[in-house]
Amino acid sequence: MKVVLHSERPELWDRIPEVFAGVVPEYNLHGDIGDTYWNRLFDDFGDHQFLLYDEEDDDILGAGRSLPRLWDGTPEGLGTGLDASIKDAFAAHDAGTPPTALCALGVEVAPAHQGKNLSKALLQQMIAMARADGLPHLIVPVRPIWKHRYPLVPVERYAHWCRADGEPFDPWIRAQVRLGGTVTAGMERSSLISGTVAEWESWTGMAYPESGDYVFPEGLNTLRVDRERDLATYWEPAVWITYDLRASAPAGPSRR
Repeated sequence: MKVVLHSERPELWDRIPEVFAGVVPEYNLHGDIGDTYWNRLFDDFGDHQFLLYDEEDDDILGAGRSLPRLWDGTPEGLGTGLDASIKDAFAAHDAGTPPTALCALGVEVAPAHQGKNLSKALLQQMIAMARADGLPHLIVPVRPIWKHRYPLVPVERYAHWCRADGEPFDPWIRAQVRLGGTVTAGMERSSLISGTVAEWESWTGMAYPESGDYVFPEGLNTLRVDRERDLATYWEPAVWITYDLRASAPAGPSRR
């Protein structure tokens, strides 16, 4: 297994849709912010997009996406989540402002390789990349993987749920805390996904006969449907996990 940056082998990323099919719900592939910034992510921050790659078998095991942004070290300074982080990062980049944190945008393991602790390896690589860039923080707007079971519970409450042993309730939050992350804030409006009623019916396999709020499969919050405007909108929540890289932390993979 080796780390391959997008800037080194961009052609490997052409295989991503097939290799990672089904990793996230269909609706998550249609975020409003993607059309504006997606290509620029690879053009401007190609050294911060990477794959875990088995060269011998020509097999893609996992993918990590990130970008450097400003953060003042306070919970308030984290902002509202994924969409705001992307906008702010590109604004700072265009202004020539030096970043102060690496922000994770996605950590995904191919279905064929799940259960092998590769998500930890992806996070460790992001920590190593942040340190190599001289950044004191890694910040992660986490999509908690069990939140869809509790779509009516505010994410700020869910973020702090714990098991009987005191560890975080959500498996993905728990994995990051074990790696040294801190649960810092819950944000209800991290990423906006909007579309026509027909598009949302296609993405979710549900019908929305009248205007209103709906619980839907794999949704972390409810979907707002406005049939008169033919518009359905969904705000995906997130939990901010922060890593202070100035403190000691487990060693991770190298930059390469």
